[in-house]
Order: sequence, then structure tokens, then C-alpha cells
Amino acid sequence: MTTGLILFAHGARDPRWAAPFEAVAAQVRERAPGAPVRLAFLEFMSPSLPEAGAELAAAGCDAVAVLPMFLGAGGHVRKDLPLLLDALRAAHPGIDFSLHTAVGEQDIVMLAMADVALRTLASSKADA
Repeated sequence: MTTGLILFAHGARDPRWAAPFEAVAAQVRERAPGAPVRLAFLEFMSPSLPEAGAELAAAGCDAVAVLPMFLGAGGHVRKDLPLLLDALRAAHPGIDFSLHTAVGEQDIVMLAMADVALRTLASSKADA
């Protein structure tokens, strides 16, 4: 069984916006050599979710984990993404596409953001 991963981000008109997401994808590929990993975008950038899903299907994946690279589960994650996943499932019926909790709502990420906030507070006090 081959499981692929789609890191699903919003997208932006400015190509520099994607740099942190590309860095995450590169780190995942480095730490899981050979794992099929794609970065996909809701809008403005490519590949789209359907394109990334088709790439992973063509690569022979039987399962694809979709990780929303959003800080919270707003309308795009709760409404748009399930519809896009339904379309992917219909287009690739032999593949198990699973939706996971938005990255920003995961405990480890919230702790990392709190750590950054505390470091910012500490450095701001040191500068005062």
C-alpha cells in the first residue's frame, strides 16, 4: 500500500507567499524519502487539489492523506475542501482520500506558536 500526502494551502497572488509551505514540503520529503508528497492550493497557485490528487493517483497511491495547511478550520476547510475531496473520490474511486485536522489546530503547532510568542515577548522586554 502506498500512501501519499497532500499539503493543502490557500494560495496567493504573490509567489513568495508559498515559500514557507514549499519549505515544509521539502522537509517532509527529506524526512520521509520516497514518500509521495504534493503541495496543492485552493486558488491563485498551482497545482490545484484535483491536479495534485491526479498526480498521486498516477504515482500509484492507494491512499492519500490531505493535511490543510491552515491555522484554523474556517469556511475553506469546513465547506470548500470536503466538496473538493468528494470530487477527487469520484474521479479516483480506488483511492482512499482522508481529510485531517488543520495544521494550526494541532496541539504541537499551537505549542510552537506559543513558544514563538513567548520568545517575542522576552526579546521585546530585553530590548526595552
